[in-house]
Amino acid sequence: MHIRQRLEQAEQQLSPHAAQAAHTRGRQHTEAECPLRTAFQRDRDRILHSSAFRRLKHKTQVFLSPEGDHYRTRLTHTLEVAQIARTIARCLQLNEDLTEAIALGHDLGHTPFGHAGERALREVYPPGFNHYEQSLRVVDKLEDRGHGLNLTWELRNGIERHTTGPQPTTLEGQCVRLADRIAYINHDIDDARRAGVLHPQDIPKSILGTGKRERIHSLVLSAVENSTNAIALDGATQAAFDTLHKFMFDHVYFNPLCKSEESKVIDIITWLYEHFTQHAEKLPEDFQRICADEGNERAAVDYIAGMTDRFAVHVFESCFVPRAWTMR
Repeated sequence: MHIRQRLEQAEQQLSPHAAQAAHTRGRQHTEAECPLRTAFQRDRDRILHSSAFRRLKHKTQVFLSPEGDHYRTRLTHTLEVAQIARTIARCLQLNEDLTEAIALGHDLGHTPFGHAGERALREVYPPGFNHYEQSLRVVDKLEDRGHGLNLTWELRNGIERHTTGPQPTTLEGQCVRLADRIAYINHDIDDARRAGVLHPQDIPKSILGTGKRERIHSLVLSAVENSTNAIALDGATQAAFDTLHKFMFDHVYFNPLCKSEESKVIDIITWLYEHFTQHAEKLPEDFQRICADEGNERAAVDYIAGMTDRFAVHVFESCFVPRAWTMR
């Protein structure tokens, strides 16, 4: 018996509501099974070793290119989501491998400059742009030089539905959807305090607790105690969490101090998009193939969405800022 088969047998001891790798709905393309890892473990490893995952370390979470090493990036956000989601999944005896894989992959399609970059691409690209759809496109098509990662249906479903619209089909995907919200609300409070945008007395008193640890504990505990056929919070906890969510939008996400550089982000994204749609020959080779198959606009969006903050600035400068003359 392969090690993989023993691992699959162990999954039979999980909750009857848990997803099992042996019963996955399959991959987009059939491939031989690994003798060591289950299908969901392979998915997790493919994401972890992908180029898109590495680029998350230089993508904005909320504060654009902050001075200081302690502000969250898209990568540290992803790791916090994975930790919270796995805790919920473990307590509910769900499939931790699938949960972790969805969490690690959920933001692979996020743009440079956070949601400001996402809004900018949505404005300039006629079909519209959403980072969760782009995350699915990254794993389906863009990674591995246009071949994609060939992930399981359950993982792809969790990525596509991690933020809005219908709930993920699996409870593991629903764990990630809740953990994403728990993570960003709480770590963004932490970063906003560090940046001087919020002060402790500004944060509304809540049954969730007074600090990050207490709030996360309250939310995770509520999810564990109230989830059966769906991942859910109790009514009072959900109401308190919604209040905190609204507070963050009113005082941080739409705060003029946090948005002061956003117009520059919009300009950078807009000019890069126009430049590469009009000069598609300057796109890297992998994106030239997308031009031929799906058009210049689609290729430009894919290229820009994959950029890190600093690479986007570098490309912008090389395209639009004249270089100083040097003697040769």
